[in-house]
Amino acid sequence: MAPEFRDEVRAWLAAHLTGRFAPLVGSGGPGREHEHLELRAEWEKELGAGGWIGLGWPQPYGRGASIAEQVVFFEEYARAGGPGRLSHIGEYLLAPTLIAHGSHEQQARFLPPIARAEELWCQGYSEPEAGSDLAGVQTRAELAGDRWRIDGQKVWTSLAHIADWCFVLARTGPEKRKAGLSYLLVPMRQRGVEVRPIVQLTGTSEFNEVFFDGAETDADLVVGAPGDGWKVATSTLAFERGVATLGQQLGFARELESIVERARTVGTMEDPVFADGVMQAWAGLQGLRHHALRTLSATEPDPTAASVAKLLWANWHRDLGELAMAAEGPAATVARAAPYDLTDAQRLFLFTRADTIYGGSNEIQRNIIADRLLGRVPRS
Repeated sequence: MAPEFRDEVRAWLAAHLTGRFAPLVGSGGPGREHEHLELRAEWEKELGAGGWIGLGWPQPYGRGASIAEQVVFFEEYARAGGPGRLSHIGEYLLAPTLIAHGSHEQQARFLPPIARAEELWCQGYSEPEAGSDLAGVQTRAELAGDRWRIDGQKVWTSLAHIADWCFVLARTGPEKRKAGLSYLLVPMRQRGVEVRPIVQLTGTSEFNEVFFDGAETDADLVVGAPGDGWKVATSTLAFERGVATLGQQLGFARELESIVERARTVGTMEDPVFADGVMQAWAGLQGLRHHALRTLSATEPDPTAASVAKLLWANWHRDLGELAMAAEGPAATVARAAPYDLTDAQRLFLFTRADTIYGGSNEIQRNIIADRLLGRVPRS
């Protein structure tokens, strides 16, 4: 990879993450998605105009950048303090899924607006009775003429309150469990779709309940064939834990640096027990990075790699939240101001309580590993 690419990324960010976008530096991301929503939506369009959305997509829809170039972009984006991305669900989850399984018409319809950040997406998977048990979804879609009619409920739907579209896993056939599921592309801004924010421990609401009551979408907006939803949905989950995880890890590194800086200011860095925790966090972060790079460079796909990655980062990030509180000392237990003004450390601690649950709980990830690597273990 030519060093000119890194120079190009660095120069573009320096020139654009300034002026009216300067307040975005270091903002947004998990637990902080409420920050500067409108300005971050404009920033996404700025990224799109610069050709930085869909960097790794094949041409003609993207730049066809190598994995090494994508890593460089994530590194420089984190180094510049780029804000949390609002278009990541469309760019890193749906778009690769459409490239792998979608029709030419679907690719032509949806990829360009995602690349221009004109349409934002959310993911309709989890349900009240089917969280990590994705095969148990009960949301149903019936085909009536040239339209699908959708009824059901989704929950823990990130960014549904700002999304234009949702990819929905729904039951379209009489079969149970994995059979009879379909992967539908559903417009959010219509009658029959209700979004109710869920207030989190942080006091913010980036997760939502979504109710479909006679919502509709076109008959041809099913990705793959009707009934192939399980295959398509699991592909999306694999993309979710692909190269984008490197960007996530660079965000983690920035959080760790902030904790260390704060500990030095407060004086807790002098505590050998705390210092040992910092070293363990640093070592764990290197393990996350090496696992991701090894997975991305593997010549043969590892059916357990995505689950291993989720287990590694979820537990690591939860522990980082505890380390952030320890850095503050006893003051960490008191809100900064009334009624519920949290510090960065408190918000990190509270939000990371959910890391081992959302996106597939630890228990489910271990079951997947047992199934795929060790063979199914009979239940007594």
